[in-house]
Formats: sequence, structure tokens, C-alpha cells
Amino acid sequence: MNSFSPFRAALVLTCIALTLGALVGRVAYLQTYGRQQTIAKAERQQTQTEVLQARRGSIFDRNGMLMAGTVQTQTVFVDPQFILERYQDPKEKRGGLTEMDRALKRLADALDLDAFELSKTIGENSDKRYLILAEQVGDEAVDLVRELNLPGVGLTPTNQRNYPMGSIAAHVLGTMRSDGVGLEGLEMKFDKQLAGQNGYKRSTKDARRRAIAVAAEDYLPPLHGRHVVLTIDANLQFMAEQELADACQLNKAKRGEIVVMDPKTGEILALANYPTFNPQNLEDSTPELRRNAALVMPYEPGSTIKPFIMGPALKAGITRESEVWPVRNISWSTPYGRRITDVRFYGPLATWDGLVKSSNIVMSMLGERMGNRNLHRALYSFGFGQQTGIELPGEDPGRLNPLEKWTKYSTESVVQGYEIMVTPVQLAKAFSAYANGGRLVRPHLVQGVLDPSGKVVEKSQPVTLQLLPEVMDPQTSMNMRRILCDTIVRGTGTKARSRTWNIFGKTGTAHISLGKAGYSPTLFTSSFISAAPMEDPKLVVVLVVHEADRRIAHYGGTVAAPNAGKFFERALAYLNVPASPELAPPPANVTGVLVNYDPKVYKRPAEPKPESAAAAARE
Repeated sequence: MNSFSPFRAALVLTCIALTLGALVGRVAYLQTYGRQQTIAKAERQQTQTEVLQARRGSIFDRNGMLMAGTVQTQTVFVDPQFILERYQDPKEKRGGLTEMDRALKRLADALDLDAFELSKTIGENSDKRYLILAEQVGDEAVDLVRELNLPGVGLTPTNQRNYPMGSIAAHVLGTMRSDGVGLEGLEMKFDKQLAGQNGYKRSTKDARRRAIAVAAEDYLPPLHGRHVVLTIDANLQFMAEQELADACQLNKAKRGEIVVMDPKTGEILALANYPTFNPQNLEDSTPELRRNAALVMPYEPGSTIKPFIMGPALKAGITRESEVWPVRNISWSTPYGRRITDVRFYGPLATWDGLVKSSNIVMSMLGERMGNRNLHRALYSFGFGQQTGIELPGEDPGRLNPLEKWTKYSTESVVQGYEIMVTPVQLAKAFSAYANGGRLVRPHLVQGVLDPSGKVVEKSQPVTLQLLPEVMDPQTSMNMRRILCDTIVRGTGTKARSRTWNIFGKTGTAHISLGKAGYSPTLFTSSFISAAPMEDPKLVVVLVVHEADRRIAHYGGTVAAPNAGKFFERALAYLNVPASPELAPPPANVTGVLVNYDPKVYKRPAEPKPESAAAAARE
């Protein structure tokens, strides 16, 4: 019987063909795509790429004091998969799991961890090749880990941002996110320059993951970040923050800002907000707390806007210092029937005293005479409604409505500091024009940038006042300084008077807007803009306090001016500024028309007697 079956033969041949086809396919796979996969797997097993972290650049004040720096710490990590495989290998057991337990016990002791929890954590992450055990490990613990030299346990350097001055200049510096990216302030604005660029090192490893070779082409050193040098003086910053906090706390205010600027260069010497935060502890602050209100939250300035209307009016001859305005009552009606009210009634007031006594009536009469076009031009020329260009993120330009949006009510509103919004930085810039002879400087915070080795790569150019835009002629600037000195001597800012230096400035008190509900009768912004010494101004100070407790005080002259005066006393002494000569009385053509003029008021207050000072200190 013939057992040959064509069907069985075909089936066998088909199986053989399929087997050969599968083998050919497998060979083809291994020689093409599979080969690349195998090579990549072998490379992953035999090599390790290590990121070499760039060190973030530091931030220094103008005197070289460190305000933000980077400290390199160590992170301890393990390879759970490798550890479990190693101690489960019969050749390495030497007592089974007990050997692993002993190794982990030594590691736990070095890191001050619980050994059982450590073993449990490694077991729960047995499929992972990288697991962080501890971050920011101290030097002593690092030395212990290195001495243990446990397979599968390693150290990697990490950078920790450090703010050695705590909360000082927090709103200027900003802070860091957990991923190392700058958040707020200069940390955000100069993030790319400060961060630098990471490098890498790719090492060939043996079976125990120990490095045995590094090719030259597999090593790229990190490019460390650049350093930023500020115009900020840390000592002045400390004084400014103290006085701002004192003003806000004494008056139970919601918040406040202070800006200190060199009027001849535009350098910001101090800038602070209250309340503040510690950039070292990001989790303890909120976005609202970190907001730099001094340049991102404009407000209606009240009477601090008046010098920027009076100056242009005097320059243009629209009024004279000795002109007497017919103030016949505590209130006055505009040509269209709006009533303007003063805080106090003095009788007829000269232009000089209209500013010194902060008369809304005199300013409204002057505004009517100037007209809206001249008012708008004057305020715009001082930079209101425009960004200053300071090197911080999020600056608000404030608000100066286009002239076509002004109404008949705008004239009196604007001259009293309403219907216009400003920032403290804008006010410091504008007031500097009176302090430096009429030039408009640009506020700036950065003095220069250094490379990682300390070499200067960027430097702010020295300011030449004569090349800056002129907003006021030198003579009118000097006249305005002299008028504003009287604000401190016999006007609304007497609580800022110094025994040593002649300060000039202007107080401001503005009701806070409630939107469509109108203005609050009980909530105020209290402010004081000032500079000293009058003869050769070194500092411009803007101190603003929002929502002081009205039961304590609410006028700018009683809330903001006292602490601004204290700051001048401390700051000018620190800067070794010579004492001012005694302030001369106003010109003869003015003294005859001033309210309750008494030349004796210009005599500088006497120093307290030593025994009185000692008694005060004891109290």
C-alpha cells in the first residue's frame, strides 16, 4: 500500500517553508531594526549620561553684598532594581536578604532615616532605576554615604537658591520655582542670564555600574550663569523697609510702598512693599503677596500730583508765586456748578501757599486758567501714563486718559489727583526732575552683569543729565524746590522736618475708589513725595500707605511724612551728606502775601538735650 500522501507532503513543505521564512524574517529583523534596538539596549546598559548642572548666577547689591546666591548640595539616590537583583544573586547573598537589610540599615543611619521604611520604599519601587532618598544632604551625611560605598547608591550635586538677607528686597529679587525657574522680580526678568546652560557627561559602565571610561566627545562642561549687580544699596533698602513697615503698622494700614532713587542718575537705591515675604520659602507666600505693587498697581495720587501742574504753570507764566487767589470760603463753585472744598479755610491764598497748604480751590482755579490741553501736556511731559522702562516684569503704565476723553469735570478732578493713576516709581521719576534741575531720568535697577569669572560683560552707561529730556528749566526747578521746602516748614508736611537737612516735598491724601459705588468716605491713600537736601538733592523718596485706620490717622502728612523724615535722617547720615545751611525765608515779594508768615519758623529745631534723649530712650 502506497503511504505517500500529496496533502501531507504539501503540509510538511509548507511548514518547512514557513519556518525558513520566519528564520529569514528574524535574521532580517536582527540585522535591521532589531540590530538598532539591541545596540541601543546595550548602550543603555553600558553607558550612563549624567547632567552636569550649571550653577545659577548670583545677585549683588551696589557694594558687592550678596543678595541671592546658589549653594551646591547633594542628593542621595538609589537604583532599586539593581539593589534587589544584586542581593538576590546567589553569589552575592551571603546570608540572603539579611545582607541587604544590613546595607540599608547603614544607609538609613547615615541619612537619619527609618531602616524599615527605607527597605519598604525600595521594595515598592523595585521596577525603577532611579529613586531619590534625600535632598540637600549635609556634608557630614555625604561623607558617611561615600564611606559606605554601597553598590546602587549614588550622590548627585544639586543647586539650592539662597537668599542670605531673608525678606530684604524680596519684591526686587523675586524667587524661584521648584523646577529652578525664576519667579517674579529679577529672578524672572534675568532668568536666562542667571541660569546658564547645563552640561553633560556620558560614561561607560561595568556590570556594577561603575564608571570605567569617558570619551572626550562625551563630555560638555556646564556654562555657569552670569551675575547681576544692582543699583540697590542693601543698607538703604533695610532702612526703607523698616520705615515703611513702621508707618503701616503704626497706622494699621493694609499695604504700602516706598521707592528711593538717585535723582541725578535714576538709580533705584531701595524699593519695597509692605507686607513682604521671604523668597527662601515660596510655599509661605501667595501671588498677591509677591506682587510688586510699587510698579504694577497704580493708584490715584491725590495732592502729590499738584507739583507737576504748578511747575509748568509757573514756567509758562500762567501764574506767579506771589499771585493772590480770591479764596473767600472753605468751598468754591466752578463755572459749571461743581463745589470744590478745602480741608481748612485760610482766606485769600498766594500761589506759593496754594501748594504749601495744598489748597484744592487754588489748584482748581489754576486748572481752569490753564485749560485741559495744557494740563494734559504738563502731566504727559513728566512721564505719567507711560512705562518708565525699569528692569522688572509687569510694569503698569498707569493711566492718563487721552485728551479727547476728558470732560468738563476732568479739570478739577485731575488737579486734585483723581481721574489719573500713577505708580510710586513714576512719581519718583517725575519728582527727580525738580531735584536734578529739570531733566527726566530713567529709573533703573541693574548696574552691570558679570560673567561666571567676575569679568564685566554689561555695564550701565553713566548718565549725562544735559543729554536727557528737559521737562523743566533749572530756575523753575529751583523755585519749586524752595516752595516745597515750605511744605515741610509751615505746610502739610511738618512732621517730616529734619534738624539737619532741608527736605522738600508734597503730601497727598486721596479717597479710594469703589468703582461704580463712587469713592469711599473712610478709605484713603496717604502719601508723601520728597527729596533732600534742597541745595544738592541726593535722594528722592516716595512713601505711600494704603487704607490706614482712619481712627488713628489718614492724612499723608501724618501717616507717610513722619517715617519719610526718619528715613532721610538715617540715610543722609549713612551717606555722609553734609548738613544743610539754615533755610532762607521766601523772597520779599512773597513774604507779604503768605498766610500767618513768621520768619522765626525757619529757625532749625534744636537738638534734644542729652538728658531728654536718655529719658526718652528709657521710656
